[in-house]
Amino acid sequence: MTDTLIKVDLTKSPVENENIHNRWHPDIPMACWVKPGDDFILETFDWTGGYIKNNDSADDVRDIDLSTVHYLSGPVGVHGAEPGDLLVVDLLDIGAKPDSEWGFNGFFSKRNGGGFLTEHFPLAQKSIWDFHGMFTTSRHVPGVKYAGLIHPGLIGCLPDKPMLEMWNKREQALIDTDPHRVPGLANPPSPGTAHMGKMTGEAKAKAAAEGARTVPPREHGGNCDIKDLSRGSKVFFPVYMPGAGLSVGDLHFSQGDGEITFCGAIEMAGWVHMKVTLIKGGMAKYGIKNPIFKPSPITPHYNDYVIFEGISVDEAGKQYYLDVPTARRASTPSST
Repeated sequence: MTDTLIKVDLTKSPVENENIHNRWHPDIPMACWVKPGDDFILETFDWTGGYIKNNDSADDVRDIDLSTVHYLSGPVGVHGAEPGDLLVVDLLDIGAKPDSEWGFNGFFSKRNGGGFLTEHFPLAQKSIWDFHGMFTTSRHVPGVKYAGLIHPGLIGCLPDKPMLEMWNKREQALIDTDPHRVPGLANPPSPGTAHMGKMTGEAKAKAAAEGARTVPPREHGGNCDIKDLSRGSKVFFPVYMPGAGLSVGDLHFSQGDGEITFCGAIEMAGWVHMKVTLIKGGMAKYGIKNPIFKPSPITPHYNDYVIFEGISVDEAGKQYYLDVPTARRASTPSST
């Protein structure tokens, strides 16, 4: 029987759980330790920590404080992992928690972050999806049933201190180019809503003021949102901290190629069964400084579909040259 090393109680707030964190920082203590070759299970909250409810109102999507997310299970320390190694993570299986066999997706409102289609869909929207084994249906999208491909939207290892400082410096420089943009170009540290795992007191306050937000992917992994990163996948993570510090969360029942509404996946709570091994000195040996993802061999087959062609002309009739975002917007009937 595989051990569940991190458990979550969905009736409680994630900030009550010392094995959960929502920032990246090298000082976050390991929640637990494993050995190379071990397999184990981690339970996870959904990325909002249970803020979004199974109901017919999108007020929670409209009102959520996005500085609180994402809630991650970990970090898991791996004995013997040293900076310069590669941590190899095999995703053996992944699923929904038995007490939470549903998920949600939606549009964020323009007044709360928005998305890539904010000008077309300025108001918050939400749909609830019920899981039936490998299939899902929604009372908000009647007549649709399809197979999902459950995967973690967010998985990565802890950064070291120089890497964290580099992240904060380069992302603040980007923010400074257009500080009032909605959605923002990047997300600076937000200590008021930081949950730093087992950290307490002054150490927690200092780390919270420096901790990197979990929104973007970076050199350590992070918010990759790869839809085929399901059971059977393998990830090679660069190790930057002793013990590596592996964390996972933001599980998706299904997702397309990208999340243009910023909540475009079917978000869910669940569990991940994984195995870890090490390649000593693997970063130098293979010339790797960013994660390498080997996707799952399992892919749903959809034989009944339609195709829309997008052209590089925006809603006002202005022509662009090979502009993919404009063509993508123009390819759907709802945006024309």
